Amino acid sequence: MSNLPINHKQVSVEILVQGTVQGVGFRPFIYNLATRLSIAGSVSNTGAGVFIAAQGESSSIDAFVQAITQDAPPLATIDSITTSPCQLHGKSPAGSEFTILSSKNQNIANTAIPPDINLCSDCLSELLDPTNRRFHYPFINCTNCGPRYTIIESIPYDRPKTSMKVFPMCPVCEKEYNDPTDRRFHAQPNACPVCGPQISLHDSNGNLISDTRPITTAIQALADNQVVAIRGLGGFYLSVNGCSPTAVAKLRERKSRPDKPLAIMVKDLNAAKKLCHVNNSEAALLCSFEHPIVLLRRKLEGGLAVNIAPGIEELGVMLPYTPLHHLLFAESNCPAALVMTSGNMSGSPICISNDDAIHRLAPLADLFLLHNREILTRVDDSVVKTVSESQVILRRARGYAPAKLIVEMELPQILGCGAGLKNTFSLTRKNTIFPSQHIGDLDNLETAEFYQESIHHLQSLYQIKPEAVACDLHPDYLSSQYAKSLDLPLYTVQHHHAHAVAVMAEHRLTEPVLAIVLDGVGLGTDGTLWGGEILKTSLTDFERLGHLSHLPLPGGDAASTEPWRMGLSALYSSYGIDGILARNLPANLQHLEQEKLSIISSMLENSFNCPLSSSCGRLFDAIANLLGLRDTMSYEGQAAMELEALAKIAKTNNWLDTAWHNLHRASDNSLCYRGGKWEISSTKFVKMIVDEMQKNRDVSSIALHFHLMLIESMSQLALRLAKETGIRQVVLSGGCMQNSLLLEGFFSLLKQNDLEVYTGNALPINDGSISIGQAIIGGLRHVSCNSNESNRHSW
Repeated sequence: MSNLPINHKQVSVEILVQGTVQGVGFRPFIYNLATRLSIAGSVSNTGAGVFIAAQGESSSIDAFVQAITQDAPPLATIDSITTSPCQLHGKSPAGSEFTILSSKNQNIANTAIPPDINLCSDCLSELLDPTNRRFHYPFINCTNCGPRYTIIESIPYDRPKTSMKVFPMCPVCEKEYNDPTDRRFHAQPNACPVCGPQISLHDSNGNLISDTRPITTAIQALADNQVVAIRGLGGFYLSVNGCSPTAVAKLRERKSRPDKPLAIMVKDLNAAKKLCHVNNSEAALLCSFEHPIVLLRRKLEGGLAVNIAPGIEELGVMLPYTPLHHLLFAESNCPAALVMTSGNMSGSPICISNDDAIHRLAPLADLFLLHNREILTRVDDSVVKTVSESQVILRRARGYAPAKLIVEMELPQILGCGAGLKNTFSLTRKNTIFPSQHIGDLDNLETAEFYQESIHHLQSLYQIKPEAVACDLHPDYLSSQYAKSLDLPLYTVQHHHAHAVAVMAEHRLTEPVLAIVLDGVGLGTDGTLWGGEILKTSLTDFERLGHLSHLPLPGGDAASTEPWRMGLSALYSSYGIDGILARNLPANLQHLEQEKLSIISSMLENSFNCPLSSSCGRLFDAIANLLGLRDTMSYEGQAAMELEALAKIAKTNNWLDTAWHNLHRASDNSLCYRGGKWEISSTKFVKMIVDEMQKNRDVSSIALHFHLMLIESMSQLALRLAKETGIRQVVLSGGCMQNSLLLEGFFSLLKQNDLEVYTGNALPINDGSISIGQAIIGGLRHVSCNSNESNRHSW
């Protein structure tokens, strides 16, 4: 028997928990924990976070605080717990209660808004249980799953502040909602067939079809190769039978989307494995809370329509994440795969309201499967892939947004406006960045309006009023023009610098790094178009140390959609005017019309409308054209993606051995030092392609050889610069780094030479992270400009 004294000292504390702690079952967790430990007090949602007042024995309070962190609900993310003593009036703990109070609104919203979460296993079991009162109810949810961000009007996250406010709960649902021991306690979208949202079926003109089994009818239409518009969680889908080339062709024709890959949804993980190769990391992503679209290597014998992703090895696959999805696949005649592509006309934002969808999608859809729960925030599906077992995010949206990013520096309230393509924006306060969901390409009025609406909505939610704004250096981006219209202190940020700083922020790197940034084009500080860069980068400044040598872009922007222009440009840069004479053209370009050749020849010879660019993306376009892959593109990155797919045909398990052996050669004749910077010769790659083609080498082997040469040249220069600068940390970013061969190659070669290598894992590797880099660079510059201590900063 212990002789130690027992501590019965009564204490009262106030606890503020900040992070993703609303809409994730946090208050019932606190209630049940307090009850178990005989702690009195209360818990409530506030604009600052979850506020707890607690009274009990000191040992119980200590255990209580410790358990908040250790045993938090799986969907919760705790950023901080602040505890302070207080006076709590009331009865002694033995006879007092712990209560859940109504939410309090405060001036500053520091709490995180939870993302929308995949249907949990408990709700799925109830959905498919004929004895359950929510059997086959398409809107079943609980505290652990269901809509969040897409239905929130404002915070704190409570039902009156969501689109569920128009659905009064029935007595049974209300009892669940008010029972702290029930998993639907304060589940804001809680509903059932008696009191909640409903689905309905409509014809192509929007007329209601009286049908007691709308899901069954919709599936029959899909089996019959019709196009069905489905109102989902964050917007509309256009769906067809993914195993029918006829249905896919119909959708492509109606949507004017001839080639761009279409994402599919399949019933479960086993179904995905029948259609695609799935490793453990990919399986984990498919089944994660987020349930994103995962890029997988398709099986040729899988039975999918061949025109789902023409010319591309990877296929976007996702599993059902809403009750409605599960009910679609529960139908006996549901196709093995359903195409689920964004419900929009190509280039426009996805539709979210029923009226808008019927108006805009009527020419595309044969049927509409609608529901009457309003979508308040438009959110697309997220897209991820794995490279060497690591996650790489290509589109950060449903399931991930609007999760915040904690950084190592204090920032003012600032708006980062993002890039022109794959746009996101970011808001900041103190050490927190709030990146938006994927917005898209800002190239039309509808998307620009969606962009501005989203900025205003997120500013309102988080009660952030920017005191400065940061944007891209390029003045013609709609995001840059919007930034200039705000009449705030404006900080322009070079595109590739922003890319690099976003990766630094994710991995909390504060010292200067070497950044390899490979992408399409971004305006450089010298007025040329950059895109194949090695930078020495700090959080506020950068120095351009090396780049790919320049190629002219005949016709400017036209060269980004017509690779034949880049093919001719590459030949001209490598061989002069003789290289683009009709009789000297490689066989794959012999079909080009003489008129086109004459026009481009004249433009190149006279440097007319031929801006110079170090773009890696345009180099990929040139190589793809020389290898005969394509002359024109119907979507961004098409030629480069097809070149990667071609190279992977020749890939072996030891494909990097040659690059490793070549890395430490005494010299590399592709490198030269010019104008205070290192240049990697783009013409060396072009001449290799032409020589190999003349030898009738296999085109897939030539494509892989190009990838290896690029990886070798960039890695060798990075190693040289690491030795010169003493910097051992390297970040990889830019749209071209979505290429698995490049990313895998750089990681392998640089890490084997004892460099620390980082890339975007939780943030997009492409332009979707630009706004984060802008917000940090602009924010720190703003602080420096307004600080009396600015001269003491290293930047």
